[in-house]
Amino acid sequence: MSDPHQVTRDFEAALCEYTGARFAVTTTSCTQALLMALAWWRMRRDDICFIDMPRRSYVGVPAAIRNAGFRVQFRDEDWQGEYQLQYSPVYDSARRFTSGMFIPGSMQCVSFHATKILADSQGGAILHDNPKADAWLRRARFDGRTEGVDPKHDQVQYPSWHAYLSCDVATRLLWKLQGLPRNNPDLPRSDYPDLSQLEAFK
Repeated sequence: MSDPHQVTRDFEAALCEYTGARFAVTTTSCTQALLMALAWWRMRRDDICFIDMPRRSYVGVPAAIRNAGFRVQFRDEDWQGEYQLQYSPVYDSARRFTSGMFIPGSMQCVSFHATKILADSQGGAILHDNPKADAWLRRARFDGRTEGVDPKHDQVQYPSWHAYLSCDVATRLLWKLQGLPRNNPDLPRSDYPDLSQLEAFK
């Protein structure tokens, strides 16, 4: 029987070739990618309590920070395309997607939402170069399971999410990526609210 998830691995390999990342872990959205990348970082840096981000961005970003176990701080930054979630190696790169974009040592989270440069109904990915993180992230998006192992014979990991990219979306994104220009300008920044004024993040 053919492996239905091979197309996802093919898409991830194509993402690596296009962006210059060593690894690409796809998931259901950029917000989910941010959450998983931050959760990985949280387990390794329990001395860091706060993550600092621009006050004007998408509302899912501070939610991901909080859900990963950090407190959120806001800064003034006139960002374009992407910005770093300080004090971590994680970047919100939802409005950037171009060839050779990978920053060594980082975890850049990209979006395949319908409004983005490489677009479909949903999807996101973590671009990175850490082999240990790669193994953990692949299980984290798959309910903690080891891909290809029967749950009866697997030791699942935690935390984990049901967040793997569907095969049909991966198929369409792989096809679209093959025709995407090598150089793409950043998307304009949306008219985001001042997140620091929202009660949920005070």
